[in-house]
Amino acid sequence: MSRIHRRGSYGVDAPFVPLGFAGAAVALTVVGVVATVMRGIAVGWLPFLLAALMVVSLLVYMHATWRGKFQVWSRLLDELGLRGHERLLDIGCGRGAVLLMAAGRLDSGRAVGVDLWRTVDQSGNAQEVTERNAVAEGVSDRVELHTGDMMALPFESDGFDAVVSSLAIHNVRTPEGRARAIDEAVRVLRPGGRLVVTDISATGEYLRRLTALGLVDVRVRPLGWRMWWGGPWMSTRVVSATKPMRWSLSLG
Repeated sequence: MSRIHRRGSYGVDAPFVPLGFAGAAVALTVVGVVATVMRGIAVGWLPFLLAALMVVSLLVYMHATWRGKFQVWSRLLDELGLRGHERLLDIGCGRGAVLLMAAGRLDSGRAVGVDLWRTVDQSGNAQEVTERNAVAEGVSDRVELHTGDMMALPFESDGFDAVVSSLAIHNVRTPEGRARAIDEAVRVLRPGGRLVVTDISATGEYLRRLTALGLVDVRVRPLGWRMWWGGPWMSTRVVSATKPMRWSLSLG
C-alpha cells in the first residue's frame, strides 16, 4: 500500500475514548502498585496486566485515527475508480480526512462535505479547520463545505456520482434516524452511482436498508486491523452499494 502524505491536521476521532484508555491505564497501575505493596505480587499482577492491555488498546486506537483510516480509505477511494470529473459527497466529513483525499483524485470535479461540526465526534471539528486543511492539501478549489443534518441533506436528488461516509452514521441515536440517513444518501446519489459507508456499528442495518431500497451489488466486509478502535472488539466494516439506473424510492 502506498504511503499516504498528509499536510493537514485531522485531530482524533471520538477523543474521549483514548482519554478513557489512558486514564484506565494510570488508575490500574496505581491499583497494582498498592496491591503489590499491601498484599504482594500474587495479587498485584492482575491490575498491571489490565493496565498493559489499556496501553496496547490506546496505541491501536491512535494508529487507527492517525494512520490506519487514511490507508484504508485510500484503497476504498481507489476502488471507486474516480476519473476526475465526478461530483462526490462526504456525509459527516469532519476535518476532511476522506473528503480531501477524494478531492485530490478530482480535477474538473467537486468534493462536497456536510457536517454538524460536533467536537464530541472529532477533536477540533469545525468548518474553518476543514477549510484550512483543504488549503494545506492544495485542493481548496475543488472542495465545497456545508452545515447540514445527514437525515435531511440540503442537496437535490440524483446530484452526486458517489456518496461516502466514514464513521458518522452510527452517531444518529435511533434505528429510524439511521434509516433516514441511508435514505437521504441514496436520494442524492445519481442512478448508477456508488455508495460507500464505513462504520463501527449498525452496518447490518445499512445492508438491510439498502437491499430493501432496491440497490444492487450491496456488499459488506471487514476492513482489518488498521481500523480497529482499540482492538478487534471495536472493528470497522464497509458497506457499499450501487443505485440502479432505473430506481424509485419504495419505502416510506
